[in-house]
Amino acid sequence: MDNQQNEKRNEKPFGDKKSNTPKFNMYWIWGILLVGFIIISFLPGNPGKKSNWNEVREMIVSNDVERLEIINDRVVKVYLKKEALENEKYKDVKKQNNGIFGQKTPQYYFEINKEAFNKYYDALSVEHPDTKDVVVDYQYESDSTWQILNWIIMIAIFVGIWSFMMRRMGGGAGGAGGPGQLFNIGRSKATLFDKNTKVNITFKDVAGLDEAKVEVMEIVDFLKNPKKYTKLGGKIPKGALLIGSPGTGKTLMAKAVAGEANVPFFSLSGSDFVEMFVGVGASRVRDLFRQAKEKAPCIIFIDEIDAIGRARGKNLVSGSNDERENTLNQLLTEMDGFGTDSGVIILAATNRPDILDSALLRPGRFDRQISIDKPDLVGREQIFRVHLQGKALAEDVDAKKLSAQTPGFAGAEISNVCNEAALIAARKNKDKIDMHDFQDAIDRVIGGLEKKNKLISPEEKNIVAYHEAGHAVAGWFLEFADPLVKVSIVPRGVAALGYAQYLPKEQYIYRGEQLLDEMCMTLGGRAAEDIIFGKVSTGAQNDLERVTRMAYAMVTIYGMNEKVGNVSFNDPTGEFTYSKPYSEKTGEMIDEEVRKIISQAYERTKELLTNKKPELEKLAQELLKKEILFQYDLENIIGKRPFEHKTNYESYMEGESGVPPTIVSDIEKKSSPEAE
Repeated sequence: MDNQQNEKRNEKPFGDKKSNTPKFNMYWIWGILLVGFIIISFLPGNPGKKSNWNEVREMIVSNDVERLEIINDRVVKVYLKKEALENEKYKDVKKQNNGIFGQKTPQYYFEINKEAFNKYYDALSVEHPDTKDVVVDYQYESDSTWQILNWIIMIAIFVGIWSFMMRRMGGGAGGAGGPGQLFNIGRSKATLFDKNTKVNITFKDVAGLDEAKVEVMEIVDFLKNPKKYTKLGGKIPKGALLIGSPGTGKTLMAKAVAGEANVPFFSLSGSDFVEMFVGVGASRVRDLFRQAKEKAPCIIFIDEIDAIGRARGKNLVSGSNDERENTLNQLLTEMDGFGTDSGVIILAATNRPDILDSALLRPGRFDRQISIDKPDLVGREQIFRVHLQGKALAEDVDAKKLSAQTPGFAGAEISNVCNEAALIAARKNKDKIDMHDFQDAIDRVIGGLEKKNKLISPEEKNIVAYHEAGHAVAGWFLEFADPLVKVSIVPRGVAALGYAQYLPKEQYIYRGEQLLDEMCMTLGGRAAEDIIFGKVSTGAQNDLERVTRMAYAMVTIYGMNEKVGNVSFNDPTGEFTYSKPYSEKTGEMIDEEVRKIISQAYERTKELLTNKKPELEKLAQELLKKEILFQYDLENIIGKRPFEHKTNYESYMEGESGVPPTIVSDIEKKSSPEAE
């Protein structure tokens, strides 16, 4: 009940304008009056109508001038007598020269230096003695009034811009605190979750990460039952680093920790520390840990910590990254600064652990590094079951089948597949989501949107059909190639005119013959074009890129070349970014061996497809008719695969034990299309 009351108190009625508009303040009125007074005080008076000495001389002779003011020895202001203004010839001047508050202003002015004026006026006094009654007043006025006004305006503009920038960087001008945001720039931007703002996600919502979940649940238990561990002499770990590929559920795991732990939970991103002003990042780190100590026991979660945790000294430009390094130094100091019994635990997440500073990863700061990998078959099934909840499903939808047909998919991609399937079913006006909708959703996620209206000439379609048939036939008759699931010549994505989807075996390591068979299957499209048409097209670009990467990996990373030897030039830390760890002679040898491997694989593929040319022709013609073929279609057209190996899909569906767990191989494989 207390939580509900707090939520109601914090709720703002929809459309409540008062909650979004600044509150009225009496200082506004005083500010407006002050600005108006300054403008009026320094507003220059009306200088009058411009004239010259000859005209003014006639006015003086006519006894119409009351007073002359000489300003700064260069400007003469002419004041006419009151009775003279009644004259018809001065009526226009009388209307134009009224002051702001009715004060007396000059009717005319003219520019002349002091010597010339004295000369002319003395001569006039000799000719007309009665002109001596005209009062001549010398005044010296500076332009400081205008300068002061300009300074005031410039200062006001500068203060306004500065205040606006500070408010934007401090959380918006409309936020709490108003102008006080200017002084809060060094405050932490962490979002606090406590008993009043509890997160609804728990460990039940996190599927497919059983091992990582055990590690994280233990951290929560540290805070709930600290004496259970400290009575045996153990120390509560200071931090845990969640490492994994994008979309594997690092942030979701942190949200579950916030939902499960009955302690305050501070959440923020690494970029929240980054600011254009010197010292702000370090100040925010200090403020974050100060708040955490006050709320202890608690958990701090820093997402994308690589924004501030990059290795120091890597930037070649001196001083360009000092602010980021100062922020990192402050973070390192704070993590070592508080005692082990303070009850503050740091959780952080990143998908770039290779670029983090070594001081950040050492025990005593992040004592545990929890790997959150892509889920295996069992994990994907669990994730599918979580995302299928609340959806109207047909009876044929099976999470087990879906998990087997989506190897290499991360949790975010599985969530996307389930959402796409629901949208596709709704687009077709169905009451329930069936298995066909999920198949279309998988194709949509893998290959992109189907381009039904894309115009392709018959010649191009023929080339694409033989190209994809070449992939399918080569993979069908190669023992270690991935089994085919589907082959299509329907255009998808941005530039893919066709694609072949395979079901790769999930395994930890690959042998040389497996990689070579994979290369031959990838070159099947280019070889089929060469055999059938006697020429090749640009459709094999993606194939050649994959083959080149695999060949260079075999030679320079895995040591699978006899001539180069058992050496690895892999550089995960980026130490050799601007130089190569081998000589030019070795580089030439690597290039020669890579070309040799690819040439041998290509000749082997051509030989295989030449021997299987009838099967290639049949499959290509069937593709031209149906556009999409599945595995059972290939069995009907060219017979069963001549190998007894069971795929992961077959083993898993039959319920056999010993199904391989999650695969994290150096060569990332996924059920991805061969985009041509």
